[in-house]
Amino acid sequence: VQLQASGGGLVQAGDSLTLSCARSGRTSSRYSMGWFRQSPGKEREFVAAIRWTVDSTSYADSVKGRFTITKDTGKNTVYLQMNNLKPEDTAVYYCAAPRSLIYDLTRGTNYDYWGQGTLVTVSS
Repeated sequence: VQLQASGGGLVQAGDSLTLSCARSGRTSSRYSMGWFRQSPGKEREFVAAIRWTVDSTSYADSVKGRFTITKDTGKNTVYLQMNNLKPEDTAVYYCAAPRSLIYDLTRGTNYDYWGQGTLVTVSS
């Protein structure tokens, strides 16, 4: 399984940005996909996740109401729409997918496959 994240860039506070994560390779088992982020000097943190076969999403409190995760099952792609971006959203964003069904979508250790990361920089 390969995950290709894209869409990062430099924006100003209050702007919007959409990240994409395209999944390729083994597609016989598609359970969920998640977005995580890591800022310099900080630990990786959960951002959002979506289950593949049901309409179920999860969000970190810090992004609720501003970020929206969606999926296009035909394209094997997950999107992260980020609105009203803040300087504290600056980070490298990673998409991830588990090898099997997981219950806690917020724990990074539950994911087996990771994309290469895409940098989002929000200036004040």
